[in-house]
Amino acid sequence: MKKLFVFLMVFTLFFTVSCASSKSQSTERSFITEEVVIGKGTEYELAGLLSIPVGANSNRQYPAVVLVHGSGPLDVDSTIFANKPFRDIANYLASNGIAVIRYNKRTVTHGEKMIEEFGGSLTVYEEIIEDAILATEILRDDPRIDKNRIFIIGHSLGATLVPRIHIESGGIYAGLILLAGSPRFLLDISYDQSIDIIEKTMEGAEKEAILAIFTENWDVHIAALVNLPDDVAKNTIIDDNISAYYFKDLYVHPISEYIKRITVPFLVLQGSRDFQVYPDKDFALYKELLSGRSNVTFKLYEGLNHLFMPSIIGDITQFSEEYSVPSHVDAQVLADIVGWIKAH
Repeated sequence: MKKLFVFLMVFTLFFTVSCASSKSQSTERSFITEEVVIGKGTEYELAGLLSIPVGANSNRQYPAVVLVHGSGPLDVDSTIFANKPFRDIANYLASNGIAVIRYNKRTVTHGEKMIEEFGGSLTVYEEIIEDAILATEILRDDPRIDKNRIFIIGHSLGATLVPRIHIESGGIYAGLILLAGSPRFLLDISYDQSIDIIEKTMEGAEKEAILAIFTENWDVHIAALVNLPDDVAKNTIIDDNISAYYFKDLYVHPISEYIKRITVPFLVLQGSRDFQVYPDKDFALYKELLSGRSNVTFKLYEGLNHLFMPSIIGDITQFSEEYSVPSHVDAQVLADIVGWIKAH
Protein backbone atom coordinates (compact mmCIF):
# COMPACT_ATOMS: atom_id res chain seq x y z
CA MET A 1 0.00 0.00 0.00
CA LYS A 2 2.86 2.40 0.66
CA LYS A 3 3.92 2.25 -2.98
CA LEU A 4 0.35 3.01 -4.05
CA PHE A 5 0.19 6.01 -1.73
CA VAL A 6 3.33 7.44 -3.35
CA PHE A 7 1.59 7.11 -6.71
CA LEU A 8 -1.62 8.71 -5.49
CA MET A 9 0.19 11.82 -4.31
CA VAL A 10 1.34 12.33 -7.90
CA PHE A 11 -2.27 11.86 -9.02
CA THR A 12 -3.62 14.45 -6.61
CA LEU A 13 -0.96 16.98 -7.52
CA PHE A 14 -1.81 16.68 -11.19
CA PHE A 15 -5.59 16.75 -10.98
CA THR A 16 -6.12 19.51 -8.43
CA VAL A 17 -5.91 22.48 -10.76
CA SER A 18 -6.24 25.86 -9.07
CA CYS A 19 -8.57 28.43 -10.53
CA ALA A 20 -9.96 31.82 -9.57
CA SER A 21 -13.66 32.01 -8.76
CA SER A 22 -15.61 34.22 -11.13
CA LYS A 23 -18.94 35.95 -10.56
CA SER A 24 -19.00 37.84 -13.83
CA GLN A 25 -22.30 38.14 -15.66
CA SER A 26 -22.65 38.55 -19.40
CA THR A 27 -25.47 39.85 -21.55
CA GLU A 28 -25.54 39.29 -25.29
CA ARG A 29 -28.10 40.38 -27.86
CA SER A 30 -29.37 36.86 -28.49
CA PHE A 31 -29.49 35.70 -24.87
CA ILE A 32 -29.48 36.93 -21.30
CA THR A 33 -27.62 35.50 -18.32
CA GLU A 34 -29.43 35.37 -15.01
CA GLU A 35 -28.05 34.64 -11.56
CA VAL A 36 -29.35 31.48 -9.90
CA VAL A 37 -28.62 29.63 -6.67
CA ILE A 38 -28.00 25.89 -6.72
CA GLY A 39 -29.20 24.12 -3.56
CA LYS A 40 -31.05 27.18 -2.29
CA GLY A 41 -31.90 26.84 1.38
CA THR A 42 -29.28 24.14 1.99
CA GLU A 43 -25.97 24.55 3.76
CA TYR A 44 -24.16 24.26 0.43
CA GLU A 45 -25.70 26.98 -1.69
CA LEU A 46 -23.79 27.68 -4.89
CA ALA A 47 -23.78 30.74 -7.11
CA GLY A 48 -24.76 29.87 -10.65
CA LEU A 49 -25.69 31.37 -14.00
CA LEU A 50 -28.56 30.53 -16.33
CA SER A 51 -27.98 31.66 -19.90
CA ILE A 52 -31.24 31.65 -21.83
CA PRO A 53 -32.31 32.92 -25.26
CA VAL A 54 -33.91 36.36 -25.38
CA GLY A 55 -37.68 36.12 -25.59
CA ALA A 56 -37.92 32.80 -23.77
CA ASN A 57 -41.30 32.42 -22.06
CA SER A 58 -43.83 29.77 -21.14
CA ASN A 59 -45.32 29.94 -24.63
CA ARG A 60 -42.01 29.21 -26.32
CA GLN A 61 -39.97 26.72 -24.39
CA TYR A 62 -36.32 25.97 -25.11
CA PRO A 63 -34.16 22.89 -24.70
CA ALA A 64 -31.57 23.21 -21.95
CA VAL A 65 -28.27 21.84 -20.74
CA VAL A 66 -26.64 21.47 -17.34
CA LEU A 67 -22.82 21.61 -17.33
CA VAL A 68 -20.89 19.30 -15.00
CA HIS A 69 -17.30 20.02 -13.94
CA GLY A 70 -14.28 17.79 -13.95
CA SER A 71 -11.74 17.34 -11.15
CA GLY A 72 -10.51 20.15 -8.95
CA PRO A 73 -12.06 23.26 -7.34
CA LEU A 74 -13.54 24.80 -10.49
CA ASP A 75 -15.61 27.95 -10.83
CA VAL A 76 -18.74 28.72 -12.84
CA ASP A 77 -16.73 29.00 -16.07
CA SER A 78 -14.61 25.91 -15.32
CA THR A 79 -11.61 28.25 -15.40
CA ILE A 80 -8.38 26.35 -16.05
CA PHE A 81 -5.42 28.71 -16.11
CA ALA A 82 -6.16 31.18 -18.95
CA ASN A 83 -9.20 29.38 -20.35
CA LYS A 84 -12.92 29.25 -19.57
CA PRO A 85 -14.45 26.34 -21.48
CA PHE A 86 -17.85 26.42 -19.73
CA ARG A 87 -18.30 30.09 -20.55
CA ASP A 88 -17.53 29.33 -24.20
CA ILE A 89 -20.06 26.50 -24.26
CA ALA A 90 -22.78 28.44 -22.44
CA ASN A 91 -22.48 31.55 -24.60
CA TYR A 92 -22.51 29.60 -27.86
CA LEU A 93 -25.39 27.33 -26.97
CA ALA A 94 -27.51 30.16 -25.58
CA SER A 95 -26.82 32.15 -28.75
CA ASN A 96 -28.24 29.23 -30.69
CA GLY A 97 -31.49 28.66 -28.84
CA ILE A 98 -30.35 26.35 -26.02
CA ALA A 99 -30.48 27.40 -22.37
CA VAL A 100 -27.47 26.50 -20.19
CA ILE A 101 -27.06 26.36 -16.43
CA ARG A 102 -23.61 26.35 -14.82
CA TYR A 103 -22.36 27.04 -11.31
CA ASN A 104 -19.39 27.17 -8.98
CA LYS A 105 -18.36 23.70 -7.93
CA ARG A 106 -19.08 22.87 -4.30
CA THR A 107 -15.40 22.31 -3.49
CA VAL A 108 -14.43 25.81 -4.62
CA THR A 109 -17.18 27.50 -2.58
CA HIS A 110 -17.39 25.27 0.49
CA GLY A 111 -14.12 23.33 0.42
CA GLU A 112 -13.14 23.81 4.07
CA LYS A 113 -16.68 23.19 5.30
CA MET A 114 -16.86 19.96 3.32
CA ILE A 115 -13.63 18.74 4.85
CA GLU A 116 -15.01 19.46 8.32
CA GLU A 117 -18.34 17.75 7.66
CA PHE A 118 -17.41 14.81 5.48
CA GLY A 119 -13.73 14.27 6.18
CA GLY A 120 -12.68 10.93 4.76
CA SER A 121 -16.26 9.97 3.84
CA LEU A 122 -16.37 12.44 0.93
CA THR A 123 -17.31 10.88 -2.41
CA VAL A 124 -18.11 12.15 -5.89
CA TYR A 125 -21.77 12.25 -4.87
CA GLU A 126 -21.17 15.17 -2.49
CA GLU A 127 -18.47 16.66 -4.73
CA ILE A 128 -20.27 16.57 -8.09
CA ILE A 129 -23.40 14.43 -8.51
CA GLU A 130 -25.80 16.03 -6.04
CA ASP A 131 -25.28 19.56 -7.37
CA ALA A 132 -25.76 18.47 -10.98
CA ILE A 133 -29.16 17.04 -10.04
CA LEU A 134 -30.07 20.17 -8.04
CA ALA A 135 -29.14 22.37 -11.00
CA THR A 136 -31.33 20.22 -13.23
CA GLU A 137 -34.27 20.74 -10.89
CA ILE A 138 -33.95 24.50 -11.44
CA LEU A 139 -34.33 23.91 -15.16
CA ARG A 140 -37.31 21.58 -14.63
CA ASP A 141 -39.06 24.23 -12.51
CA ASP A 142 -38.54 27.00 -15.08
CA PRO A 143 -41.61 27.44 -17.34
CA ARG A 144 -39.36 28.69 -20.16
CA ILE A 145 -37.60 25.31 -20.38
CA ASP A 146 -38.87 22.27 -22.25
CA LYS A 147 -38.76 19.67 -19.47
CA ASN A 148 -38.63 16.84 -21.99
CA ARG A 149 -35.50 18.23 -23.64
CA ILE A 150 -33.03 18.74 -20.79
CA PHE A 151 -29.57 17.42 -21.63
CA ILE A 152 -26.45 17.02 -19.55
CA ILE A 153 -22.89 17.82 -20.63
CA GLY A 154 -20.00 16.59 -18.52
CA HIS A 155 -16.34 17.37 -18.99
CA SER A 156 -13.48 15.10 -17.89
CA LEU A 157 -14.46 13.50 -14.55
CA GLY A 158 -17.85 15.15 -15.00
CA ALA A 159 -18.24 13.31 -18.31
CA THR A 160 -17.21 10.06 -16.65
CA LEU A 161 -19.95 10.54 -14.05
CA VAL A 162 -22.74 11.60 -16.44
CA PRO A 163 -24.15 8.06 -16.84
CA ARG A 164 -24.24 7.65 -13.06
CA ILE A 165 -25.87 11.10 -12.66
CA HIS A 166 -28.52 10.11 -15.21
CA ILE A 167 -29.41 6.92 -13.34
CA GLU A 168 -29.29 8.50 -9.87
CA SER A 169 -31.54 11.34 -11.06
CA GLY A 170 -34.19 8.87 -12.13
CA GLY A 171 -33.33 9.10 -15.82
CA ILE A 172 -34.49 12.68 -16.37
CA TYR A 173 -32.14 13.65 -19.22
CA ALA A 174 -33.09 13.53 -22.91
CA GLY A 175 -29.49 12.83 -23.90
CA LEU A 176 -25.98 12.58 -22.51
CA ILE A 177 -22.98 14.49 -23.88
CA LEU A 178 -19.55 13.31 -22.77
CA LEU A 179 -16.58 15.62 -23.34
CA ALA A 180 -13.19 13.96 -22.79
CA GLY A 181 -14.49 11.42 -20.32
CA SER A 182 -13.59 7.82 -19.61
CA PRO A 183 -15.49 4.72 -18.50
CA ARG A 184 -12.35 3.44 -16.77
CA PHE A 185 -11.54 3.49 -13.05
CA LEU A 186 -9.99 6.85 -12.19
CA LEU A 187 -6.81 5.39 -10.76
CA ASP A 188 -6.15 3.39 -13.91
CA ILE A 189 -6.22 6.62 -15.92
CA SER A 190 -3.90 8.22 -13.40
CA TYR A 191 -1.59 5.24 -13.72
CA ASP A 192 -1.24 5.85 -17.46
CA GLN A 193 -0.63 9.55 -16.89
CA SER A 194 2.03 8.86 -14.30
CA ILE A 195 3.85 6.39 -16.54
CA ASP A 196 3.80 9.00 -19.30
CA ILE A 197 5.28 11.63 -16.97
CA ILE A 198 7.99 9.26 -15.73
CA GLU A 199 8.95 8.21 -19.25
CA LYS A 200 9.32 11.83 -20.34
CA THR A 201 11.04 13.34 -17.32
CA MET A 202 13.36 10.67 -15.92
CA GLU A 203 16.14 8.44 -17.14
CA GLY A 204 18.57 5.79 -16.00
CA ALA A 205 18.40 4.11 -12.61
CA GLU A 206 16.06 6.71 -11.16
CA LYS A 207 13.56 6.11 -13.92
CA GLU A 208 13.70 2.34 -13.52
CA ALA A 209 13.24 2.59 -9.76
CA ILE A 210 10.20 4.88 -10.00
CA LEU A 211 8.67 2.81 -12.80
CA ALA A 212 8.97 -0.23 -10.58
CA ILE A 213 6.90 1.51 -7.90
CA PHE A 214 4.08 2.04 -10.36
CA THR A 215 4.19 -1.19 -12.32
CA GLU A 216 4.99 -3.80 -9.69
CA ASN A 217 1.83 -5.63 -8.62
CA TRP A 218 -0.41 -2.74 -9.60
CA ASP A 219 -3.57 -4.86 -9.50
CA VAL A 220 -2.62 -6.13 -6.05
CA HIS A 221 -2.24 -2.58 -4.74
CA ILE A 222 -5.60 -1.54 -6.19
CA ALA A 223 -7.28 -4.60 -4.73
CA ALA A 224 -5.81 -3.78 -1.31
CA LEU A 225 -7.14 -0.23 -1.55
CA VAL A 226 -10.69 -1.01 -2.64
CA ASN A 227 -11.05 -3.91 -0.20
CA LEU A 228 -10.26 -1.82 2.85
CA PRO A 229 -13.15 -1.84 5.37
CA ASP A 230 -15.15 1.37 5.00
CA ASP A 231 -14.11 2.77 8.38
CA VAL A 232 -10.46 2.14 7.61
CA ALA A 233 -10.75 3.60 4.10
CA LYS A 234 -12.39 6.76 5.46
CA ASN A 235 -9.50 7.23 7.90
CA THR A 236 -6.81 6.51 5.33
CA ILE A 237 -6.04 9.93 3.90
CA ILE A 238 -4.02 9.71 0.71
CA ASP A 239 -3.16 13.35 0.09
CA ASP A 240 -4.82 16.77 0.05
CA ASN A 241 -7.76 15.46 2.12
CA ILE A 242 -8.64 12.73 -0.39
CA SER A 243 -9.24 9.42 1.36
CA ALA A 244 -9.06 5.85 0.16
CA TYR A 245 -12.85 5.76 0.54
CA TYR A 246 -13.25 8.33 -2.27
CA PHE A 247 -11.59 5.91 -4.69
CA LYS A 248 -13.33 2.88 -3.24
CA ASP A 249 -16.68 4.51 -3.92
CA LEU A 250 -15.70 5.05 -7.56
CA TYR A 251 -14.53 1.46 -7.87
CA VAL A 252 -17.75 -0.07 -6.52
CA HIS A 253 -19.81 2.09 -8.88
CA PRO A 254 -18.31 1.11 -12.27
CA ILE A 255 -19.49 3.44 -15.01
CA SER A 256 -19.77 0.55 -17.47
CA GLU A 257 -22.66 -0.85 -15.43
CA TYR A 258 -24.56 2.45 -15.60
CA ILE A 259 -24.00 2.67 -19.35
CA LYS A 260 -25.64 -0.73 -19.80
CA ARG A 261 -28.84 0.55 -18.17
CA ILE A 262 -29.18 3.71 -20.27
CA THR A 263 -31.28 3.90 -23.43
CA VAL A 264 -31.23 7.66 -24.17
CA PRO A 265 -28.87 9.01 -26.87
CA PHE A 266 -25.15 9.56 -26.25
CA LEU A 267 -22.80 12.07 -27.88
CA VAL A 268 -19.18 11.18 -27.11
CA LEU A 269 -16.50 13.72 -28.06
CA GLN A 270 -12.70 13.56 -27.74
CA GLY A 271 -9.67 15.56 -28.84
CA SER A 272 -6.93 13.63 -30.65
CA ARG A 273 -4.16 15.38 -28.65
CA ASP A 274 -5.74 14.94 -25.23
CA PHE A 275 -3.00 13.89 -22.79
CA GLN A 276 -5.29 13.46 -19.77
CA VAL A 277 -7.60 10.83 -21.22
CA TYR A 278 -6.57 8.77 -24.18
CA PRO A 279 -8.24 8.39 -27.59
CA ASP A 280 -6.77 4.90 -28.07
CA LYS A 281 -7.96 3.71 -24.65
CA ASP A 282 -10.79 5.79 -23.20
CA PHE A 283 -12.53 6.91 -26.39
CA ALA A 284 -12.05 3.41 -27.82
CA LEU A 285 -13.60 1.81 -24.72
CA TYR A 286 -16.70 4.01 -25.04
CA LYS A 287 -17.04 2.73 -28.60
CA GLU A 288 -16.81 -0.83 -27.36
CA LEU A 289 -19.33 -0.36 -24.55
CA LEU A 290 -21.80 1.47 -26.79
CA SER A 291 -21.34 -0.64 -29.90
CA GLY A 292 -24.46 -1.71 -31.75
CA ARG A 293 -26.58 1.21 -30.59
CA SER A 294 -28.23 3.37 -33.21
CA ASN A 295 -28.57 6.44 -30.98
CA VAL A 296 -24.88 7.02 -30.22
CA THR A 297 -22.59 9.49 -31.99
CA PHE A 298 -18.79 9.55 -31.68
CA LYS A 299 -16.54 12.37 -32.85
CA LEU A 300 -12.76 12.65 -32.58
CA TYR A 301 -11.32 16.11 -33.30
CA GLU A 302 -7.88 16.31 -34.82
CA GLY A 303 -5.40 18.53 -32.98
CA LEU A 304 -7.57 19.40 -29.97
CA ASN A 305 -6.56 18.97 -26.34
CA HIS A 306 -8.48 18.05 -23.19
CA LEU A 307 -10.30 21.41 -23.22
CA PHE A 308 -11.30 20.97 -26.88
CA MET A 309 -8.99 23.81 -27.78
CA PRO A 310 -6.09 23.73 -30.25
CA SER A 311 -3.18 21.85 -28.73
CA ILE A 312 -0.09 24.04 -28.46
CA ILE A 313 2.41 21.66 -26.86
CA GLY A 314 0.60 18.36 -26.46
CA ASP A 315 2.79 17.12 -23.62
CA ILE A 316 1.51 16.06 -20.22
CA THR A 317 4.70 17.33 -18.56
CA GLN A 318 3.86 20.85 -19.75
CA PHE A 319 0.15 20.90 -18.99
CA SER A 320 0.33 24.27 -17.22
CA GLU A 321 2.01 25.85 -20.23
CA GLU A 322 -0.57 24.28 -22.55
CA TYR A 323 -3.54 25.60 -20.60
CA SER A 324 -1.95 28.99 -19.91
CA VAL A 325 -2.29 29.92 -23.58
CA PRO A 326 -5.62 31.81 -23.93
CA SER A 327 -7.94 30.05 -26.35
CA HIS A 328 -11.55 29.02 -26.91
CA VAL A 329 -13.48 25.81 -27.37
CA ASP A 330 -13.26 24.84 -31.03
CA ALA A 331 -16.09 26.24 -33.17
CA GLN A 332 -16.78 22.89 -34.84
CA VAL A 333 -17.16 21.19 -31.47
CA LEU A 334 -19.69 23.80 -30.39
CA ALA A 335 -21.59 23.58 -33.67
CA ASP A 336 -21.70 19.78 -33.42
CA ILE A 337 -23.13 19.95 -29.89
CA VAL A 338 -25.84 22.39 -30.98
CA GLY A 339 -26.69 20.33 -34.05
CA TRP A 340 -26.94 17.12 -32.03
CA ILE A 341 -29.17 18.67 -29.34
CA LYS A 342 -31.51 20.18 -31.94
CA ALA A 343 -31.72 16.82 -33.69
CA HIS A 344 -32.90 15.22 -30.44
